[in-house]
Amino acid sequence: MKISRIKIENFRSIKKTEFTVSGFNIFVGQNNCGKTNFFEAIEFFFNGPGKGNIDELKYKRSPENEILVEIEFENAIDGASKMQNAANKTKIEAALSGSDTVTFRRSSATPKKRTMLINGVEVPPGTGFDAALNDFLPKFEYISTKQYYDSVAKYSKTTPIGIMLSGVLNTILQTNQQYQQFQNKFRELFEDDDSEIKAEFEAMGNKVKVHLEKQFPDTTRVKFEVTAPIFDDLLKNFETSIDDGIETSAEEKGDGMQRALMLAIIQAYADFRKQNEDLGKSFLFFVDEAELHLHPTAQRKLKNVLYSLSQDTDQVFINTHSSVFVADNYPNQFIFKVEKASGETGIEITNDYVKPYIVFELLGGSPSDLLLPRNFIIVEGHSEFEFLARVIRRFYADRPPIQIIIANGDIDQAERTINAIEKAFTPLNASIYRDKVILLLDQPSAHTQGGVQQFHQNNAHLTNNHQIFIQPQRDIEQCYPYQPDDVYGNWRKTQAEIDALNPQGKKIFNGHKKKQFAKFVGDNITQVQFEKEMIICFNALEKCWSLAF
Repeated sequence: MKISRIKIENFRSIKKTEFTVSGFNIFVGQNNCGKTNFFEAIEFFFNGPGKGNIDELKYKRSPENEILVEIEFENAIDGASKMQNAANKTKIEAALSGSDTVTFRRSSATPKKRTMLINGVEVPPGTGFDAALNDFLPKFEYISTKQYYDSVAKYSKTTPIGIMLSGVLNTILQTNQQYQQFQNKFRELFEDDDSEIKAEFEAMGNKVKVHLEKQFPDTTRVKFEVTAPIFDDLLKNFETSIDDGIETSAEEKGDGMQRALMLAIIQAYADFRKQNEDLGKSFLFFVDEAELHLHPTAQRKLKNVLYSLSQDTDQVFINTHSSVFVADNYPNQFIFKVEKASGETGIEITNDYVKPYIVFELLGGSPSDLLLPRNFIIVEGHSEFEFLARVIRRFYADRPPIQIIIANGDIDQAERTINAIEKAFTPLNASIYRDKVILLLDQPSAHTQGGVQQFHQNNAHLTNNHQIFIQPQRDIEQCYPYQPDDVYGNWRKTQAEIDALNPQGKKIFNGHKKKQFAKFVGDNITQVQFEKEMIICFNALEKCWSLAF
């Protein structure tokens, strides 16, 4: 059983987000954008709000905002079939009523309980439902950057590592002949009717009863029993030591070794399950900054192992700043970009076309980090990037792959970008992009006209080779098709409308809203509208493709 959909409302910086997930999920974004908040929202779903003030977890810490974390699971029938507790299994199967998809939610209104829904209809929980639900859900394993490593060096049956190892130990014991003999001998000593030990225990109970009923006359029986040792208890005294030239306890090793050990235990656990075909209870691995303390080579190896976990019943969620985790493509891998604007976190799934730009940002945002694309097109700002990226993905996926570079509305930045692209390939003795790179610029204002003219003089080869395309207007919002819209009024804005949105220079129609507008138009424009009504943009792309390697 795996998560198929996640919905979060009003948790820390996340006002509202909803998206589907796969077996292997990677979340990337700048520092303080909300990646960890997302992981902690999932922790809230599984473990509740903890002992603190729940209002501290709410969006903008407003008591009026109700937290909601809703998670949909698929393959629920298979998950129920693998439950070990017969009573819990019966309760869950009855609640599922044959449905293979089930949704659970936890809210701040009733934070100690979770609600079950089948096809959007709430299912009455019944007696003992919480225990059955905990038995049914996958085991949540959150490896945070704040985590101390005591649970690796010294672990118990209650720690996630202990739970994993107890699963391994259970498999070993249940198939071990000596352990089976031990269980039979235990029952013979303590449970058989003719056991001398059992008779002595009953006699002791009767003596205690005689004294107890003097104070509580209603007492009818006192019974002492010895239950068979639970195999998990064998983990209580486990400690881990490592010999890497000097044998010491794991808790005395460095952070890198401790984190690597924790992840290595997870890997060994996965290998054991596969080898023994023991897929029982599934795990959800949430790894915060998986690359922490690891060399890039070790990061790639770790990604391979974590990915292998997701191929069976387990599911993996990683948040990272590492390009290593993003660069390689895997089947059933989703990459999500996490961004924060005006204090609000947005989470959006990406695709193969956008992925190079994520790597570009993770590597520091230098054009020299984009190695040998087929060609570049330099645009004014984020709105142009968001719009063109969607248009290319929707209509021109078969064209040569090109990279879009943002000049941030600065003709000088455009020139610096060209120089950086050329410099990146000086080892080849000549710029291989000099006669190929395309610029798509807005119509210059009176204020910027002089700078644009100077740019043309400094880069005459671009003009002569028709590598510069100038939009007919100062803003891309004035170049969108004339399309009435219930949300935006009309896609095409006049200069007066844009100025009216920003009175006295105030940025009401700010960068974030412009980006959202650009995404909307890019997702909804038709190919005919783009090619006929945004002819300059289309011609710039056609030229970029025609010059591409």
